[in-house]
Amino acid sequence: MSGHVVADVFTGCGEQLRQARNAAGLSIETVSSRSKMPIRVVEAIEAENWESLGAEVFIRGQLRSYARLLGVDLEPQLQQRHVAPTALPPLVSHAHTPPLRRMAEQAGRRAVYIALTVVIVAPVIFASRSHLGGGSAGTVKSLDNYPVPEQPAAETAASTPAQRTPVIASMASITPPAAAAAPALELVFSGDSWVQVYGANGSTLEKGLLTSGERRSYQAGQVGRVVLGNSSAAQVLQAGKPVDLAAFSRANVARFTLSSDGSLAPVVD
Repeated sequence: MSGHVVADVFTGCGEQLRQARNAAGLSIETVSSRSKMPIRVVEAIEAENWESLGAEVFIRGQLRSYARLLGVDLEPQLQQRHVAPTALPPLVSHAHTPPLRRMAEQAGRRAVYIALTVVIVAPVIFASRSHLGGGSAGTVKSLDNYPVPEQPAAETAASTPAQRTPVIASMASITPPAAAAAPALELVFSGDSWVQVYGANGSTLEKGLLTSGERRSYQAGQVGRVVLGNSSAAQVLQAGKPVDLAAFSRANVARFTLSSDGSLAPVVD
């Protein structure tokens, strides 16, 4: 979502929260401490500087946290201004082939097969006939009149094949292969969540809005840092075991790092 559209979506929310804070007699530092949001985030919300707060899903979560602290109900405004997801394009099947086209393709394949057969077999037949017809028939002498030399006893014994011992196959059970290990880190989503996943070398592996039912898997040493917006709609599995995101979440946004040994640690602002 572009910057001017975000500004139109949340216009007035920051001013409403600022007035509520002044009416409650609270300072920005007090709000920051109680909501566990950095001071710069509180100031950006009241100034309606949405571009510095990131994606729309992050802004919604921070506005809800601020509103709960002050007892302000922003839900009607947030729900009214919720932007519907873009409709997916219709799926077009490319697997269907018209009958006439299918018959033409089959006839073409048969013609190619016949042509290849003629090209390969015809020279062989021609060469065989030339060889048999061109040569003169020679006199064939019978071998029945030639005496067969007697073999010595030692050579006769040596020519007798030795009896082989039959090989008996082992009936030992074959050990089944080990089950595939679970991925080092897996993200499963039950709702919309803005995701940022960075590799161990700082490269961007994933950045965008993931919806309900989507999941991402990463192997050991592949991920360095993860940011999950609307973390209540995300489940983190470490080596197949669920991870409690409470220790890594602020204002419904979870931030954590993944070390080389697979342990998770919160991101310090």
